[in-house]
Amino acid sequence: MKAFAALYLALDGSTKTSSKLAALVAYFRSAPPADAAWAAWFLTGHRLKRILPVRTLVATALAESGVPEWLFDASYEAVGDLAETIALLLPAPATADDRSLADWIESSIAPLAGATPDAAAAALVASWRELGRDERFVHGKLITGAFRVGVARGLVHRALAEVADVPVATVAHNLAGPWTPSPAFWERVRDGGATGAPTRPYPFFLAHALEADPATLGARDEWQVEWKWDGIRAQVVRRGDAAALWSRGEEAIDDAFPDLAAAARSLPSGTVLDGEIVVWDAAAMRPQPFATLQRRLNRRAPGAKLLRELPIALIAYDLLEADGTDLRNEPLHARRARLARVLHDAASPALTLSPLPEAADWEAVAALRERSRDAHAEGLMLKRRDSAYGVGRPRGAWWKWKVDPYTVDAVLVYAQAGHGRRASLYTDFTFAVWDEGVLVPFAKAYSGLTDAEIVEADRWIRAHTTARFGPVRQVEPVLVFELAFEALARSPRHKSGVAVRFPRIARWRRDKPAAEADTLADLRARAEL
Repeated sequence: MKAFAALYLALDGSTKTSSKLAALVAYFRSAPPADAAWAAWFLTGHRLKRILPVRTLVATALAESGVPEWLFDASYEAVGDLAETIALLLPAPATADDRSLADWIESSIAPLAGATPDAAAAALVASWRELGRDERFVHGKLITGAFRVGVARGLVHRALAEVADVPVATVAHNLAGPWTPSPAFWERVRDGGATGAPTRPYPFFLAHALEADPATLGARDEWQVEWKWDGIRAQVVRRGDAAALWSRGEEAIDDAFPDLAAAARSLPSGTVLDGEIVVWDAAAMRPQPFATLQRRLNRRAPGAKLLRELPIALIAYDLLEADGTDLRNEPLHARRARLARVLHDAASPALTLSPLPEAADWEAVAALRERSRDAHAEGLMLKRRDSAYGVGRPRGAWWKWKVDPYTVDAVLVYAQAGHGRRASLYTDFTFAVWDEGVLVPFAKAYSGLTDAEIVEADRWIRAHTTARFGPVRQVEPVLVFELAFEALARSPRHKSGVAVRFPRIARWRRDKPAAEADTLADLRARAEL
């Protein structure tokens, strides 16, 4: 556990990719196979299921530390992280045992899930008395399911590829989908052999945002132009007698979309499609807005009525496997032609070929982008016609050219402290717009300001607080910020009657008084709601 805790702190304490990669390589080269497998599992985004209730964890920490509840709550509010708060408040251990990561997880952490409250409390205390402060912190992260560290999945794949001396693409594919950490699994990864479930997906190929004029990319006829659909990115995998749907986060989503899973079985074995899940409007031959799709999300078993009202389709734009053959190294134009044939033969209304809008030159492409919202798309995808289907987010082959976001000038009305490193700063803001002379809250945002602006805003908030509601401060309605967002939908759950998608701070409007901030009518008009 010591080595893994040291790795966590090294990754969390560095902003340099080279330093993070070096730390990962050093750990994986020296760790025992079982520890390496568990470390790779956590670092690629997997989490333990709910181990024990937070109330049990907090009550046990209060009893072991002897700290009164009010002081624990105040410490938690200041620190912003439960695992770190507990690690700081517990008394120093008499001795620190250096058991392996695998031993801790399999012998001490996983058994907590089935333990009675008393047994869980006793086990926690025994563990805390063996662990040093840093190890307690990581131990708490693992138990609470809050294990997150600033390292991209692709960087972990690079480190493992370097250690195993196998291609990054091989490692990424072997770690896609669900898998169980074990020494045997780790050895298969090191050897570059096949791992995982038969229906495991391929690593998703992602695009960078295009900031330049598309004409700088070269000749128009070298690029395939597609709509950037506003749905859920997914792969449909059909192998043997099984079919599976995978989200971009490599989570199985078959239960949420049983209608699409049934359609997947119309595909021949050895087929993998990449595309976008949408609610399909058959009459208009286009997807419905994302707000409609949200009604289908986070439902493990949607009812028959919802399936009828909101039929799901996959707008497919790539073919990664056909007849059991990996096609990812084939050029895009060849994969596209073969995809059209596969979908024609499947003849399923839930599997639709993504159309290619016509645009003769880059000027026409730019005009097409401006009409993206009419097609219920976020913008355009620009892909080299000769491009392979890569791994991760390399530059040059695929670009996303999204339509400019909506913007609105809003007034800061509430603020709350952040979490983790931002726990001592007020960074989570609530914004309002005017409606008949009254400020109506409509969005929360916490990203977009520079570090210097965050510190400045924090000082202002502390000096201009008018009321407190637990951790939330109400402030004088003075500061105006420009917010950017992707979409607006009607929402009876919000006081404003609207909900915005992906709100973030675009800039601090120091030039504008609060009285000149936008109104709710302005907000609706911008999104034509």
